[in-house]
Amino acid sequence: MTAKILVVEDEPAIQELIALNLKQAGYSVLYADSVSQANKLSNDALPDLILLDWMLPDMSGVDFAKKLRRESRTKDIPIIMLTARTQEGDKITGLDAGADDYITKPFSSRELIARIKAVLRRRLPEMSDEIIEIGGLKLDPVTHRAYARMSHDSTWSMELVLGPTEFRLLHFLMVYKERVHTRTQLLDRIWGDHVFIEDRTVDVHIRRLRKILESAGKENLVQTVRGSGYRFSVEKHEESMD
Repeated sequence: MTAKILVVEDEPAIQELIALNLKQAGYSVLYADSVSQANKLSNDALPDLILLDWMLPDMSGVDFAKKLRRESRTKDIPIIMLTARTQEGDKITGLDAGADDYITKPFSSRELIARIKAVLRRRLPEMSDEIIEIGGLKLDPVTHRAYARMSHDSTWSMELVLGPTEFRLLHFLMVYKERVHTRTQLLDRIWGDHVFIEDRTVDVHIRRLRKILESAGKENLVQTVRGSGYRFSVEKHEESMD
């Protein structure tokens, strides 16, 4: 999955340079030069991470970070503060406001990308490009390929043909294995919280995913938890699968 990053920076040259580096690293980029514009963009579609300048024309980045953390819809968005303030007290203020990391200007593009990857890996592991292997399944987010093996000592001989939504759904469930997710949570994380579709859409894609996994005898890895939602588990279960 391509992470969508909102850059909130009022210096055009810095904003352009950051955006260029992010795009070269494979990220989708949104731009805002004020808190009001950042609010509008976030209301349209939540970003996966916010790069937030401290000094902004209509509200400080620290106050905006506090605002984001107070609101249920935005409280979990990872935030990296960007600032020329280098004092330890300023860094503590930024982190106390809810920032996940704090980068002082000037900074190199390599450091910025490394910090972004570290925060996403910690806060949103489904955005990681690392290969994941669980229960005889292997997913490669970079090549967008999925494979199955029939026994512990066999090779990854069977490629699974997954549609884009089924791939994102399986990747997300595997990253958070053993954790139960409601239909609403899956809609928000896979389709986006700005997309208004019925909860039962999740059931349709779960059925499609299980049908594909059935060809490799792996359909039981995606489990239904009655009254709650779905989970990926390698353990035996008693819940029914619909």
